[in-house]
Amino acid sequence: MRQADLNYLRDGLVAGGVAGIASGAPSTLYALATGRDPLEATLAAGSLLLPSTQRVPSLLAAALPVHLSLSVGWAFVLAATLPRRGTTTAGAAAGVGIAALDLGVIGRRAPLIRALPLGAQVADHVVYGGVVGALVAHRRARRADPREDAAALRPHKETTRRPTHRGKHRREHPRRCTRR
Repeated sequence: MRQADLNYLRDGLVAGGVAGIASGAPSTLYALATGRDPLEATLAAGSLLLPSTQRVPSLLAAALPVHLSLSVGWAFVLAATLPRRGTTTAGAAAGVGIAALDLGVIGRRAPLIRALPLGAQVADHVVYGGVVGALVAHRRARRADPREDAAALRPHKETTRRPTHRGKHRREHPRRCTRR
């Protein structure tokens, strides 16, 4: 596996873990402000794995792998596809798209997710995407050669041709760089 491929995996793992935690802030604050149960969204996530149970401890335990896998999975996708410029903004916009898929397609089949306040859930997803974008941008900037990320998207081809010296280098070193 090439280094650039590993960078996407590492970026996704770190960004997904951090964003998965931070992204619950809007819905938690909304729940506290409106007198709703702050664990409501967590229990709803657990209901994806255990749809027929109503037991709070079981739903809380089931929520951890569900939320972790969704957070890291989407972060892998975003780490590989977010642009190099405007990464945080693009991540937040991607959060809206993820919300449409998560809440509109998958969530409408789960009664506990359907019962969640839509605005707070969309805000969670926007925060998630923005945090992933910010962390991916930060991690890309810290690497020594940022072009190695782009190299992962190009097909790898072995070449047997010897590279030729062109341009400025040839003008500066005419004896070393002769045409053949």
